[in-house]
Amino acid sequence: MKLAKKLVLAAVVVPLTLGTASAFAFGGKDHKKGGHGECGGGFDRGIMRKLDLTDAQKDQLKEMREAGKTEMKAKFKDNFEVHHAEMQAHKAKVQELVLADNFDQAAANELAKAMVEKQTERKVKMLEKQHKMLSVLTPEQKTKFVELQSERAEKCAEKMQKRLAD
Repeated sequence: MKLAKKLVLAAVVVPLTLGTASAFAFGGKDHKKGGHGECGGGFDRGIMRKLDLTDAQKDQLKEMREAGKTEMKAKFKDNFEVHHAEMQAHKAKVQELVLADNFDQAAANELAKAMVEKQTERKVKMLEKQHKMLSVLTPEQKTKFVELQSERAEKCAEKMQKRLAD
């Protein structure tokens, strides 16, 4: 094999090998789960798949997800500069607070309250979206949904007990 071919082959193989090794070191392909797996919380689409939804229900849910995605993209595009400026200002306040010679308890409380308020707004919007999605279900499906969620919670509690015991 000529030297040029060897160099090209090495240029392709080495990054792939190192990339694969770093992916495994980081936790493999499922690193997004952050170690929580199905215990990560949130709205579980896996449970929704077990509810024997009708085609009409599936279509409604799909439309809701797509509408939400479109809304989020539009909101992000429209307010990017304003949102980015707010984020930078917030980071500057946090950095100023933690790097100051003396800790300002009042400023920390004010900053924490603003953070909690934003988090609360996001949580309420998320719960509203979940409510809309679950309103598509029949009473029987809602009962099954609650059962599946409680089973999942029990499994998660057992996993947590195992982790704490180790």
